[in-house]
Amino acid sequence: MRPLDPRLVTRIGPARRYIIITAVLGLAASLLILLQALLIARMLAPVLSPTPLTTDGLGWWGSFVPVEARQLSTGLVWLAAVVATRSVLAMVQERLAHRAGASVITALRTQIVEHAAGMGPRWVASGRGADVTTLVTRGLDNLLPYFVRYVPQLMLTATVTPIMLVVVLGLDWISAAIVVVTLPLVPLFMVLVGLLTRERSARHLESMQRLATRTLDLIAGLPTLRGLGRQHGPAARVRELGDAHRRATMGSLRIAFLSGMVLELLTTLAVALVAVTMGFRLVYGGIGIEVALAVLVLAPEVYLPLRNVGVHFHASADGLAAADEAFVLLETPLPSATVSGPAPLLAGAAITVTALGVATPDRSRLAPGGLSFDARAGEITVLEGPNGDGKTTALMALAGLMPVDQGEIHAVAPGNATVLLASAHETVGVDGWATQCAWVPQRPDLGPAGRALSLGQRQRVALARAFESGRPLLLLDEPTAHLDAAARAEILDQVKQAAARGATVVVATHEDEVRAIADRLVTVGSLALDGAEVAP
Repeated sequence: MRPLDPRLVTRIGPARRYIIITAVLGLAASLLILLQALLIARMLAPVLSPTPLTTDGLGWWGSFVPVEARQLSTGLVWLAAVVATRSVLAMVQERLAHRAGASVITALRTQIVEHAAGMGPRWVASGRGADVTTLVTRGLDNLLPYFVRYVPQLMLTATVTPIMLVVVLGLDWISAAIVVVTLPLVPLFMVLVGLLTRERSARHLESMQRLATRTLDLIAGLPTLRGLGRQHGPAARVRELGDAHRRATMGSLRIAFLSGMVLELLTTLAVALVAVTMGFRLVYGGIGIEVALAVLVLAPEVYLPLRNVGVHFHASADGLAAADEAFVLLETPLPSATVSGPAPLLAGAAITVTALGVATPDRSRLAPGGLSFDARAGEITVLEGPNGDGKTTALMALAGLMPVDQGEIHAVAPGNATVLLASAHETVGVDGWATQCAWVPQRPDLGPAGRALSLGQRQRVALARAFESGRPLLLLDEPTAHLDAAARAEILDQVKQAAARGATVVVATHEDEVRAIADRLVTVGSLALDGAEVAP
């Protein structure tokens, strides 16, 4: 984690205007802090001075605040105006910081979701899908303090601290020397605490992703667990993961409080050193009361932005860890293939698959491997074979949802015009291709409306939508697996009717009833990447 991650800076996009305005407001706030310190010195000096003040003790800096401010009636009006203006600037600055943070987080979420979708269904199904869900929700939410608190304080450090230091140097060089010597201790302790924070934040994000993955898997499999009477089985494991997440969260909070305490103690001691030194010099007449008051008010303001940078950086460490993981995902290369042009019309066209091969996630084999067949319009083509050999993957490749590693997929129009749909290096426009396909997976996801339905009911609804869509390419994955005998017969009849209307129907199945209605049976197998066939 870096104090200002350039990857976040390059993605601020529409938030850049907010951040620039925030920087300008920070500069204005630093000038108001200077005026406030000088006003307080003007007002308190006559009260604390043992003798009447006859000269302007602030010297050149006194030109910013009139000497008449020593009168309470005048000084209080000036002070109230400065405090009110600072309050308005702080409110506007925080509001703009919220907008900037929300804009960047929204843009990051969009980029992550689009990139994850581009990685393909197999990558999402490998277990990373739940991690992405956690990352784009709770993970990136923790990035908001970075923009709302940390970035504005970083800008104040670049403006307020140098300005206040120059003013202190102009008023009293001895106090400025003490500040210059002690000021580097603040970033030093920030780094030391940050080394510990980095590990804690990574553990916190990991525990949050683990809990989210387990919970999502449990929700997805809850109907099956209830059917088997095992719905209470995972409770102990979920409780353990929740406890681990709680411990990680409390650890991150302890580090945040520790960093705040360390930096607060350090800056308090540094300001106390300035105050004690000036106290002795006041006793011996080495410094005027008006200058001493101004320096005493300005000294904490020199340390404050840098101290707040450390506190807010460690408080936003969880969000930075999530952002780091987001950039790792965004830097993962997408499956590459040259888009040769728009997809052809698939109505009435035959689909020809030649030596199709799709690598498994571990790149150890092709599943399917060496798959070749023709799926013609008005016919039912059935894919059969052992589990894990790529029947579902073949359907997703036919729908343009899965990149091809070997072989080719062509569309043959009624006039024998052949168009390449996909190969290892070339593909047509996926949007125009996929919109001509009706694909029903084994476990259809109907969104919130389908959560109250059983798996069999969801499957029947999804199949009904596919049959009613009128799309020319119908891809069905185990369409009868979760249905009773009557429902199976009804679905098989609808499949035959769809083929009779001229649709190209491709079905993956283990069921004998589906094989019985097939016009063409195709056996799907897998191949090792060295070319040797893998036994079922």
